Amino acid sequence: MSPSRDSGQTAAPAASAGGDTRERILAAAMEEFARHGIAGARVDRVAKLARTSKERVYAYFRGKEALYAAVAAREYVVIADATQLDPSDLPGYAGRLFDYFVARPDHHRLITWGRLELPGTAAVADDPTQAAMARKIGQLREVQQAGRLDPAWDPADVLALVNQIAMTWAAQPELREAAAAHAADPTTAARRAAVVTAVERLFPRAR
Repeated sequence: MSPSRDSGQTAAPAASAGGDTRERILAAAMEEFARHGIAGARVDRVAKLARTSKERVYAYFRGKEALYAAVAAREYVVIADATQLDPSDLPGYAGRLFDYFVARPDHHRLITWGRLELPGTAAVADDPTQAAMARKIGQLREVQQAGRLDPAWDPADVLALVNQIAMTWAAQPELREAAAAHAADPTTAARRAAVVTAVERLFPRAR
C-alpha cells in the first residue's frame, strides 16, 4: 500500500495545514481590525497579509463581522488568561489589566472598534465573552458571601468599575499625552500607581 493511500498518514498534515491558514487569517485580521476598525477593514488586505486568498478567508468565516467576532472572542480569552482575576485582590487585578493594555494598545483599539461599530449585537448562547463575564461576577459574589468583599456592592458593578478604572489611560490617549507633559510625575509607573490606589480605596484587598 502506498503512503498516499494510508489515511492515518495523510489526515493530520491536511488538518495542520488548514489550522495554520486559519491562524494566519486570525493574526492578520487582528492587525487589520485594530488599525482600521470593522467598517474600514478589507478582507483582501487580510488575505494578502495571511498569504492566502480572499475566497479562502470566506471559506473559514462567512463575512467580515464573523471574522471580527472570532478575533475578538479569542482576544478576550487571551486577556483573561494574562490578567487572571483574583477577587480577593482587585487592586492587583487592575494593575495587571493596566499593564496588558499599556503593552498592547492595538488590542484595546480592537475591542473599542467592536463596541463602537457593533452596539447592541445580541450575544449567542455560547459567547465566550459573556461566559467569562458571568464567571468573574460569580467569583466576586463568592468572596462577598465569604465576607472578604463589601456586600453592599452589586458584583456586576464591581467588575465594571474595576475594568473602567484599569483601562482609563488606554481609553484616553489624549489625556495620557497631557499627563506625560503636565503631570507632577509623568511616568507610566505613576499612572499605574494611581489606578491601583483608586481600586484599593474602593475595594480594599481582603485581609
